[in-house]
Amino acid sequence: MGSFSDSSAVTAAESGLVSCHTCNLLCRAEDHRQAGHPCCPRCGAPLHLRKPASLTRTWALVLAAMLLYIPANVLPIMQTTNLGQTQSDTILSGVVYFMLSGSWHIALIILVASILVPLVKLVVLVYLLLSVQFQWLWRPRERTRLYGLTEAVGRWSMVDIYAMTMMVALVRMDALASVTPGPAGLYFATVVVLTMLAAESFDPRLIWDCAKERR
Repeated sequence: MGSFSDSSAVTAAESGLVSCHTCNLLCRAEDHRQAGHPCCPRCGAPLHLRKPASLTRTWALVLAAMLLYIPANVLPIMQTTNLGQTQSDTILSGVVYFMLSGSWHIALIILVASILVPLVKLVVLVYLLLSVQFQWLWRPRERTRLYGLTEAVGRWSMVDIYAMTMMVALVRMDALASVTPGPAGLYFATVVVLTMLAAESFDPRLIWDCAKERR
């Protein structure tokens, strides 16, 4: 099991340097005070050593996303009416439909982007939150990279919404068929937004703070 190996490294915080959360400018907070509070000399945003209430905000967003993830996958995401017959499809049944119709590549994209990516992202965020909360020393570099990867791929979860929009446009070309969005679309879009906000509110520097405190 790995540990914080470079114990002689000096962090930016120990050197009195602060990174602006808005424009990412690295500066010395004590040199840029306005009305008693340090502010970024470039954009004027308040400077904080770490994102305020990072763990609390991230936990709240992650828990809300986990609750909404259930109706997003259980409720129908679209309703198709053809020749008087109405069919409701969830995300998973849509994947099955594309597979049976031979469009396995579309089914794979929706399965990965709409079911696996949000779930894996929630699991990773919970893992990172627990690792900071319990001050784990295990591989801080790898955990930081894992966070960066999670933050980068989260937005691709919206592929399912794009696919549904394309299906609506194609089906409406048929005068006898119609497609209406189901309630799961709103839940799913909310889950994606909440996970993106959770990744944004989490401060990965807390991982290294724990390692420095426990070395």
